[in-house]
Amino acid sequence: MAKKTTAAKKPAKKPAAKKTTAKKTARKPNAAFMKPVQPDAALSAVVGNKPMPRTEVTKKLWAYIKKNGLQDAKNRRNINADDALKVVFGGKKQVSMFEMTKLVSKHVK
Repeated sequence: MAKKTTAAKKPAKKPAAKKTTAKKTARKPNAAFMKPVQPDAALSAVVGNKPMPRTEVTKKLWAYIKKNGLQDAKNRRNINADDALKVVFGGKKQVSMFEMTKLVSKHVK
């Protein structure tokens, strides 16, 4: 007896539609991030006491961490607190970089 083989036919692929290339517009900064915030006394010891956007607070905080070598050597996501940062971090000796932004947000108005 001969076996009947039926080949499953796949539907023919349609040619991909050509995408129109639109010019990208310059990204506008989010107004909420650019609104100046006032650091409290504990945070101003690290970043300064002038009102500045949240993005600038984070930049200055990282500059302080790198300048003083406070990033953990083994796990670089962790920040080791010195005396000034321990007050900002709520008394913790070490926090992750993701937890840091949460703790810092409590010190701005």
